[in-house]
Amino acid sequence: MTPTATPKTILIAEDSSVILSLTRKILEQQKYRIILAKNGGEVIRQLESQPIDGVLMDINIPVRNGIECTRDIRAHADPRISQLPVIAITGNANNYSMEQFREAGVTDYLPKPLDFDALVRVVRQYVG
Repeated sequence: MTPTATPKTILIAEDSSVILSLTRKILEQQKYRIILAKNGGEVIRQLESQPIDGVLMDINIPVRNGIECTRDIRAHADPRISQLPVIAITGNANNYSMEQFREAGVTDYLPKPLDFDALVRVVRQYVG
């Protein structure tokens, strides 16, 4: 990465302010630019309003859950949006199978409580 490169932008869709602030701090330390969506209704609006390089998606967010939001992203007419990496974050991965995540279009997932080393590794892997 050259010093003049613009930082990659991550949309964090998460309604827990504690997880949101921790995740944001960790990723900002890694020089990512962070955009927030507090609920599933804001996700597509945020993606359409500015260029975003990847999405951290809490599965249990209000309005539209993370699975629905991921399906919306995959169905989007704009390939810059439909092909974004979507990393699911869930505290109850047992309620969903990897098959359901894949069917919805989830790129990868991280269980809660979040392992911040894994978070950074996975974000770097898919977003750069």
